[in-house]
Amino acid sequence: MTPPCPTFSAALQEAGKGKSFLQSFAVATGRGGKFFYKFFTSRYIKFPNLAPQTQNLCYNGIGYGAGRAKFSAAAASGRFCAGEKGRRIGILTSGGGGPGLNAVIRGFCKYCFNKMKDVEILGFLEGYAGLIDRQYRQLSPADVEGILDLGGTILGTSRQPYKLMTVKEGEGPTRLQQMVENYKKLRLDCLVTLGGAGTHKTASLLSVEGCNVIGLPKTIDNDIYGTDVTFGFHTAVGIAADALKRIRTTADSHRRVFFVEVMGNKVGWLTLYAGMAAGADAILLPEIPFDEDNLIKFIAEKQASGARSVVIAVAEGAMSRREADMGKKERRDYLVQFGSATVAERLAGTISQKSGLSCRSTVLGHIQRGGDPCAYDKVISTDIGAFGAHLADIGRFGVTVCIKGNRLGFNVLTDIAGRTKRVPADGQQVLLAKDMGVYFGE
Repeated sequence: MTPPCPTFSAALQEAGKGKSFLQSFAVATGRGGKFFYKFFTSRYIKFPNLAPQTQNLCYNGIGYGAGRAKFSAAAASGRFCAGEKGRRIGILTSGGGGPGLNAVIRGFCKYCFNKMKDVEILGFLEGYAGLIDRQYRQLSPADVEGILDLGGTILGTSRQPYKLMTVKEGEGPTRLQQMVENYKKLRLDCLVTLGGAGTHKTASLLSVEGCNVIGLPKTIDNDIYGTDVTFGFHTAVGIAADALKRIRTTADSHRRVFFVEVMGNKVGWLTLYAGMAAGADAILLPEIPFDEDNLIKFIAEKQASGARSVVIAVAEGAMSRREADMGKKERRDYLVQFGSATVAERLAGTISQKSGLSCRSTVLGHIQRGGDPCAYDKVISTDIGAFGAHLADIGRFGVTVCIKGNRLGFNVLTDIAGRTKRVPADGQQVLLAKDMGVYFGE
């Protein structure tokens, strides 16, 4: 009978003297290469030849996608078994700031300190840059007290473009290689990443490289595929809706048309929700290209009906039908003529020139990212953080937390990375809004 091995990596070392990883795996488990792929990509498996503590691997305990690329960094360090003492977990906040980041960090850390034995939590500073440069601080229970209501992030954040992660700069390693190397050197059992679409794409790369990664969905754009809502979104909706309502009073006073630009990147969720919450007359979304001439007709009809003002919520990624028919390069060349003007500024100028209407524009900008999270975001941020810690506790990696039908769950990182959740142009919310007379620019 094979003597028990204390960890999976130890089993491989015993079984694999002079053999490849795949051969070692087959010897250690008594199974072949096809099973190896199946284990890493699909299901919960126990190993008959390994010790009970080593068998305590949860669904893809070494990480989704790890078998598709390289031997897991966690297995290489011998530190990954669910329930094992002395675990070391890294956490970072990446990409654009947003409400709820600190609440998530707090929820995650509180679970870890309360439920895990001898856990270390390393907070990487300034997002992925901290992992690249090995800049971090060890978090203690005192560090996460009193931050539930605090806007921003105690760890700092930065943007590290996904496209540059695998690009070599000079003779040195790529940023991705640096992160994987530091993950191993720091003997991390897990890395938790709080961020949006770009953060999740990089997290997926790290997962494929063998790191144990858990994503937590942060973005005011609400565009992460596979989740009903992201933390920070509802706070931003409230801020934008409040601004739209304030614009209405000044627009009424001066009988003006206002184009109010709302964030959201290339999707219209934030603009749709804020526009509906504020009673906007028209809502222009990236998913529904607008017609400028029809927009002028709509404004004229509103004014003819006695309306003192027309308030139009404009997504920053909204575009005309003409632009929508262009390729990316053609669209870039077309927009050069407008200089740095935003879509709301361009519309206000163009509509005024064509119609003689008194139009103004306001760009809400980063006010939507700042401040304390609303009560709803504080609740879901805490829940998401704690659930992410639960996944780390049971060894379920290569996933990102999601909310579906008011229940917490998870999606596989490689399944959602690079995909975008867009507003369906024929969705129920848009159709009901149209039935109430809200104009969408067609």
